[in-house]
Amino acid sequence: MARQHVHNRRAGRGSGGSSWISYSDIMAALVMVFVLFLVYSLYHYGEAIRIQTNQLEEQQKTLAEQQQIVIIQQGKLDSQSAENDALRLALNDREEALSAQTIILIGKQEELDDAKVTLAQRETDIIALQQQLLPLQEELTALQLQLTAQQAQLDEKEALINAQAAAMARQADEINTMVGVRSEIVKELSGAMRSSNLNVSVDGSGNIILETSVLFETNRSSIAAEGEAMLRQFLPVYLDVLMQPQYANYLGEIIIEGHTDSDGTYEHNMGLSLDRAEAVASYCLSIVNSRYRSQLEKLLTVQGRSESDLIKVNGVEDKEASRRVVFKFSMRDEEMVNQLNQILQQTYGDGAYQINIQ
Repeated sequence: MARQHVHNRRAGRGSGGSSWISYSDIMAALVMVFVLFLVYSLYHYGEAIRIQTNQLEEQQKTLAEQQQIVIIQQGKLDSQSAENDALRLALNDREEALSAQTIILIGKQEELDDAKVTLAQRETDIIALQQQLLPLQEELTALQLQLTAQQAQLDEKEALINAQAAAMARQADEINTMVGVRSEIVKELSGAMRSSNLNVSVDGSGNIILETSVLFETNRSSIAAEGEAMLRQFLPVYLDVLMQPQYANYLGEIIIEGHTDSDGTYEHNMGLSLDRAEAVASYCLSIVNSRYRSQLEKLLTVQGRSESDLIKVNGVEDKEASRRVVFKFSMRDEEMVNQLNQILQQTYGDGAYQINIQ
């Protein structure tokens, strides 16, 4: 399928070059046919001239023989006066025939001269055509070189696509495993939160939403006592799931996000949301079990989202729900998935294929 797609792209981008090559091929073929026709005509014309020349030579030979006979007969006329009149008449007839043949010969000679002039003109025309063909041949050579370079590029891209396809095939099993692991983590988190009677919500991606009304007082970033108590209850349950040995090789980050409602300026809310996320992260690090602390320090990051992701109900902002702290986790191999998505994008174009991990 990748090969077919590349072929289509190549056909799309290179259609103008193919039309020009076809036009050049047609023009080159027409010129070649015209040159062959000229050569063929000149050959037959030369053969006709050669035949006529041979005929003229035969006639000249015959004339020379006849002239020899006339000389002999003239000698006989000197000794045979009685036959002179008859021979003279015969000689006159022969001379008239010779004159007619001479006139014919002169005409043939004139035709031969005209043919030589025509042949010279045609040779000049052939030279001119050859000079006109030279730029076309050079252009055709340049196009052939360009086509060779484009073919080399296509071969190189095809080799790259094949290598990428092999890499994708090797990573397919890892992706399937990773997707399964994430689903297991989400399933375990949901069960653990229900079993612990924690008043939190877990979505399909494993994101856990904590209400800021419990964690913070209005417009404050210091954690309230009630919030500290909830975090002391929540954090061990959360980490007992994520830090299990079977998930250790897959876990990439634990992200704490702070969110506000739309009251106040965006800048103020950005600072408030980031301060709240940092306060939760600091408190979690202060109460975390010692066996999880080093892992949590490597995985934990914070983000302030201000009012950029409001919760709306029927198009109306739910301010209470919008003020929240969200615990998220990402898989280590999600970076590999992003790389695969980039490969798919380069191979098949934007939006053609996309791998999503929920």
